[in-house]
Amino acid sequence: MEIKSFLALGDSYTIGEMVESSQRWPNQLIKLLETEHQKFHIPIPIAHTGFTTDELLLSIQQFEINSKFDLVSLLIGVNNQYRNYPIEQYEIEFEQLLTIAISKAKEIKNVFVVSIPDWGFTPFGEQDKRGAVQIGKEIDLYNSTALNICKKHSVKFIDITPISRNHDSTFLASDQLHPSGKQYGLW
Repeated sequence: MEIKSFLALGDSYTIGEMVESSQRWPNQLIKLLETEHQKFHIPIPIAHTGFTTDELLLSIQQFEINSKFDLVSLLIGVNNQYRNYPIEQYEIEFEQLLTIAISKAKEIKNVFVVSIPDWGFTPFGEQDKRGAVQIGKEIDLYNSTALNICKKHSVKFIDITPISRNHDSTFLASDQLHPSGKQYGLW
């Protein structure tokens, strides 16, 4: 059986900040795919807590990625929103990142984007001066921008944002900001 490869591009959500590696959503995804008789190497992340689109672009340039991947994911933008970066910057840089993701995949059908979770529903978000409603509106704007770019490039967009808009405390890691393994499992 061929062992497949998975490149996961993103930020703290991609690396599963505050959860065990087995509970990160990319790792849970490959475990699920293995039940369908597909075997994967451990996902290769190019991701870091706090990454914005420009920082992820810079990080990708520093990696020598010479091979093509069977699966490529992209989840980025929450830190752009958190830092009040202009949506126009996100739009330009997100499209650049998506183009890179496509170029690193063996087939475009195996590239997908995961929407940005809504951190406004967390205790951390509830303390932010913008408030949960405004944070949610901003997250929706970022996600609709990403969705439109995905449609333009015929790339799957997986909307997990509704799952993150849940006040269930078991959906959060111990920092009360990042998703728990339980929430990642629902993604």
